[in-house]
Amino acid sequence: MLDEVRTADQIRQDTQQGVAEKRIQTFRQILLWPIQLVPENNATIVEDYAAILETLGPDNPWYEIADEFTGDPKDFQQRHYSEFVTFLPPVQRLLYGSGRGKPGSVCAESPIKAFRRSDVAKIRITLSAGAAPLELDVTHIDLYFFYEIDVAILAFEVHASDLPLVTVQDLMFRLGRTYPAYWEENGSGGHCPDKVEFIGNDGGVLAVSDHNDQAKFLAQVCLKRSARVASHWQFLLHPLVPHHSDLPGQIRYKQLEYSRMPQMDFLAASAGTALTRADYVRLAFASGPGSCDELPFSESHLTSFESAFCYDRYYGQHNGVEWPESRYMSCGHTLVVTGNADNPFFTDINHGCQNSFRHEHFLVFLLAHFHKAALLMFSDQLTEAMSRLDAHDKSAVLSFRMASRRALETFLRFTHRYWFHSVSNQTQARELFTLCRSHLELDRLYDDIRQEIQEMSEFLENEALRRQNDTMTRLTVVTTLGLIGTTVTGFLGMNVLAWADEPLPWRIWAFLAVLIPTILLTLLTIVNSRSLSNFMERLSDTERTKNVRPKRQKRAPPPRNN
Repeated sequence: MLDEVRTADQIRQDTQQGVAEKRIQTFRQILLWPIQLVPENNATIVEDYAAILETLGPDNPWYEIADEFTGDPKDFQQRHYSEFVTFLPPVQRLLYGSGRGKPGSVCAESPIKAFRRSDVAKIRITLSAGAAPLELDVTHIDLYFFYEIDVAILAFEVHASDLPLVTVQDLMFRLGRTYPAYWEENGSGGHCPDKVEFIGNDGGVLAVSDHNDQAKFLAQVCLKRSARVASHWQFLLHPLVPHHSDLPGQIRYKQLEYSRMPQMDFLAASAGTALTRADYVRLAFASGPGSCDELPFSESHLTSFESAFCYDRYYGQHNGVEWPESRYMSCGHTLVVTGNADNPFFTDINHGCQNSFRHEHFLVFLLAHFHKAALLMFSDQLTEAMSRLDAHDKSAVLSFRMASRRALETFLRFTHRYWFHSVSNQTQARELFTLCRSHLELDRLYDDIRQEIQEMSEFLENEALRRQNDTMTRLTVVTTLGLIGTTVTGFLGMNVLAWADEPLPWRIWAFLAVLIPTILLTLLTIVNSRSLSNFMERLSDTERTKNVRPKRQKRAPPPRNN
């Protein structure tokens, strides 16, 4: 997806053209940040990073979220039930575990563990230099771990009320940036907010962004060959630390994708607010604010916009009996829901569309991006294993064999435990999952990774066969030359020489006189078995003579007719 570069002057110009008079009554955004986990010691294999996070001391702000399914049934709400029955049984077992089973048995837990921190209450954002700061309420900050998969996903949810459409578009474009793409002439980080502050429960500032500190980001790329994560996002993931930093930490993380975080956005506009096609395009691609009458991309590029990026099952219908008029849009990177703020079912946070957005649709989006993150993680690990392979170094081949075996085992577990082509039989959830994964090209990426692992396995099999054939060749040479010793000792055993009557010490020395040279000859044969094998092959070659064509017999001249 292409980012649209817009300056503050262009945004103000678009605002004067009438975009600002459109307002969004309810705005909710969930940012997802997939990261690859790396242990402190690269040689260590970690299956459960969640268990490590739980042991990181009293300064650790993360705590595990209690599972509603294992608590008191009186606290189990209808929204929990609706969320559970949305998914197919294999997905239910993944998300919620296998259940308690018989009384007294141990509960089979889900391989997904979620942690939460509650010390950040608000986020204060200055979108551009000189603009007034904007405060959003922080709903949840969660961190998801996946057993035996070196991937974690940060979920950052914020909400606000009564915002101009231009502000919402700018928030969608700028907020979820882990590092600047470039820097403006005034020193502001390109595509990033001018300033981001995390506000604690007591009103104090916990962390501040450093997008404008150009020297830090340039030095990181120059010295570490890795983009630097902005300081406020580093604070949010603490005690996890960036892998390419000098900070100490038992759990380290690397970027899997580029600077933009995948995002989910819920927009409820009042009845008098009519969104144009250009507005929908900007929202679907999170391409930033602009004129409501001008498309951000060419008309030819957007010919199939409605069919390729929009889920319009309820868009344009005014029945009011079933689902309210709403439009769902996704380009893979985004999942945007728009609807009427005057419809109570659309904005209901407990039972309506907003509830489905925060729970069922969030899990759909989470699974799709977890699939992509896991596949990118496999690709990174396979590339790293191949880069260390040296076919002439036995230790490197052994290390490659172990890495390949582990990658194959983990990929098989991922396939059978986490991989789904469909997560629900409910039409909306199923088709939204299909829409997201089609734009993420998950099937193509999965086939590529499977092909790479298969090629690595074939290489190891061929290498094992080559070593086995080489060993058999050496043994054949040793056996062939051993026939000489067997013949000689057999001849001696025929009592041609009357050594049986000799004293015992004499016979022992005779035995050693034959044994020691035989052992030395055998060892020498093994050492030179390859050369001897080539010599024996040349010796047994019966086609070394040149092929001589038989001479043509001259034909007798035809008789002359008299």
